[in-house]
Amino acid sequence: MTDTPRPNSLDAFWMPFTPNKAFKADPRMVVRADGMFYYTPEGRPILDGTSGLWCVAAGHNQPKIVEAIRKAAGELDYAGNFNMGHPLAFEFANRLTSLLPDRLDRVFFVNSGSESVETALKIALAYQKSRGKPNKYRLIGRERAYHGVNFGGMTVGGITRNRMNFGPMVGGVDHLPHTHDISRNAFSRGQPKHGAEYADTLERLVQLHDASTIAAVIVEPVAGSTGVLVPPEGYLQRLRELCTKHDILLIFDEVITGFGRLGAPFATQYFDVKPDIISMAKAINNATVPMGAVAASREVHDTIIAASETPIELFHGYTMTGHPLACAAGLATLEVFKEQRLFERAAELAPYWEEALHSLRDARHVIDVRNLGLIGGIELEPRPGKPTARALEAFRICFDKGLLIRVTGDIIALSPPLVIEKAQIDQIVDTIRSVLDGLE
Repeated sequence: MTDTPRPNSLDAFWMPFTPNKAFKADPRMVVRADGMFYYTPEGRPILDGTSGLWCVAAGHNQPKIVEAIRKAAGELDYAGNFNMGHPLAFEFANRLTSLLPDRLDRVFFVNSGSESVETALKIALAYQKSRGKPNKYRLIGRERAYHGVNFGGMTVGGITRNRMNFGPMVGGVDHLPHTHDISRNAFSRGQPKHGAEYADTLERLVQLHDASTIAAVIVEPVAGSTGVLVPPEGYLQRLRELCTKHDILLIFDEVITGFGRLGAPFATQYFDVKPDIISMAKAINNATVPMGAVAASREVHDTIIAASETPIELFHGYTMTGHPLACAAGLATLEVFKEQRLFERAAELAPYWEEALHSLRDARHVIDVRNLGLIGGIELEPRPGKPTARALEAFRICFDKGLLIRVTGDIIALSPPLVIEKAQIDQIVDTIRSVLDGLE
């Protein structure tokens, strides 16, 4: 056939969340990675300021993780977990529970953050039905939230362009307001002082729908993909109180905040707020093999198991659930986190990171800087009539100058690997400043 794409053509791959025409006209390619850097085909280093996509927490090409994957592939390339099992899945689940709060220790493996959210929502609904409350079916998300791209997560999410082209989505969903309040909280260091009252909107939703119909509330402890929205002081605590008061499950989407990003194993420990269910992915095995997981409280798990009238208690799962290579990589990743003290390292670096980011307060076009742990957000003033254009240009120029950043809207989002050095933090900030100074 004359129209068959050539093997080295860029046409066949339909790229995700990418302006395909623009990229393929001027591609930015990397061919290998090591430590804090990607490398272009020409061998030019690109400092990774985003841990890939928030996910390579231990840095690239960790030898112990690479060897664990290689060994697993040579011993057990695949085994399903439907009515049979393999030891690595059970071992990894057990090891994960050591990072989780007490009794939040029943782990269901999936293959991505989107699947972990979908699974968490289904578990919440199954729990309510199992305890004899099938009318508790409503799910409450939050404006500007990102919970992946499957239909459930997209529906409880609140990013307009992720939702607008896909029809009515899942029914019975409502949303809390987001907490971004730049008029009161601009240039906050760590958690903003103002905005805990945004959690009280849940009371209004209870009055509208009645608590007897609400199954769960899902929030990101720190909203990442929408542009680093840090929760106001007291906000998550208040949300927990209201969910407990009204017999509503609280789900933390920790796909981004899990595994040391805030300097603690999970955001639940950092904020000292315990949800009923946690979704996780990304850094679970340093993003080397697709994987995610859901941790449910023992009460949620045991209720579903005990109430089942069929041998299979939860009709849910994936062909690749608990894949041997993914579990092997996860076990090795937990060892790397522990041996290199990466969670502690993130906590120790966080004050230096904060000072460096906030030094950009006077940089050109900057209207806000936000930070928590090793996460940063730099909000730019949009160009009149051209939202996102300034940030996208900054992304392209930063890449040309040897720095990978992430942009969402007119916000630069940063989340470097936890192995970053102070000199590399300085490089990130200096590069961004020079790029912004040259932008119109």
